[in-house]
Amino acid sequence: MEHRKLGNGDLELPVVTFGAWAIGGLFWGGTDDELAVKAIEAAIDHGIDAIDTAPIYGCGHSETIVGRAIAGKRDRVKVLTKCGIRWGSEDGEGGFKIKSPEGEEVAGHRDVTAESIAYECEQSLKRLGIDCIDLYQVHWPSSSAAADETMGVLVKLKEQGKIRQIGVSNYSAAQLTEALQFAPVVSNQIKYSLIARKVEADLMPTCREKNVGVICYSPMAMGLLTGKVTPGRQFAKTDIRSHDKWFSETNRRRVLDALESVRPIAEAHEATFAQLAVAWVLAQPGVTTALVGARNAEQTIENAAAGAIRLSEDQANTLRKTFESLGGPGEGS
Repeated sequence: MEHRKLGNGDLELPVVTFGAWAIGGLFWGGTDDELAVKAIEAAIDHGIDAIDTAPIYGCGHSETIVGRAIAGKRDRVKVLTKCGIRWGSEDGEGGFKIKSPEGEEVAGHRDVTAESIAYECEQSLKRLGIDCIDLYQVHWPSSSAAADETMGVLVKLKEQGKIRQIGVSNYSAAQLTEALQFAPVVSNQIKYSLIARKVEADLMPTCREKNVGVICYSPMAMGLLTGKVTPGRQFAKTDIRSHDKWFSETNRRRVLDALESVRPIAEAHEATFAQLAVAWVLAQPGVTTALVGARNAEQTIENAAAGAIRLSEDQANTLRKTFESLGGPGEGS
C-alpha cells in the first residue's frame, strides 16, 4: 500500500484509510459489530494501517468497536478521530436530535470550546483504549469558540502527548487559513468525489498552497458510485441516503448510465466501479488519502486494492468529463 505524507507533519497515511462512520450504526441502518471488527482486522492485514472515526459516529459506538479491533495491534495502526460534536449536552450551537444505536433520542451540539475538547479527548482515549491519538480533528467548524481558543487547546493536548498531529474537517478556505494562525494544522478532511467537486474551486488550492493534506470522505458518494445501488432499492428512514437527492430513482439511473459509459476504463484496470471512484480521487493533486468504509472483510479487501490503481491522465479526465456532464442535484456539493 502506497503511503503519503500528511501535510507538513510527520504522519504518513496509506492512500486508502478505513472510514469507520458506518460501523457506528447511526444514519446507516444499523451495523454488525463482529463483522465490523473483522473488517478492521482485514484492513490492517491488507496495508490499510489507518482508521478514521469520531465520537458522534453512533454516540461513541464506532470508537468502541475500533478500540476492540486494534487491541494488541496498536503498533500496526494509526488512529484518527475527531472532536467538536457532543451528544447529551446542551452546550454549544446548532442543537439537533439523533438516536443512539440503542434507540435512545439524544441531543447533539457543536462545541469547540477548550473545556469541551479536553473532555472529549479523554473520553475518546478511553473508548479507543489508547494513550495517544495520531490525528485529532475538529469535526465541524463552530462559532461556539474563537479559533484561538479551539486551536490553543489542541496545541496543549499535543504538548501533553495526548495527540500527535492536529487536523480539521469541513473547514472552508477562510476558516483553515485562520486556524493556521494558531496551530500547526496538517490536514483538512473534506467531502470529495466525482459528483461532489465544489471544493476544487478554492479549498483544495488553499490546502495545496498551505501544504495542508487533504483527507477525502465519501469518495464513492455513499455507495452511489459503486454501481450497486439499483433504481428500485429502498432505504430505511434512518438511513442518511433516504434523504439525499442524488439517491432519487431518476438520478440513480443517470449515475448508472454514466458508470456504464466508463466501464472500459474499469475493465482496463480489472477494477470495480467502486475502486475506480477511489482511484480517481487519489489521482487529484493534493489528496493524501481517501476514507473508505466497509461492513465486512470482503469489502475491506476490495477497498485496499483500489490503492494500487494508477489512472492515466486521459482516463482521469474522461471520468471527470463524464460526471461533470450529469449536473443535477448535489453538483459540486
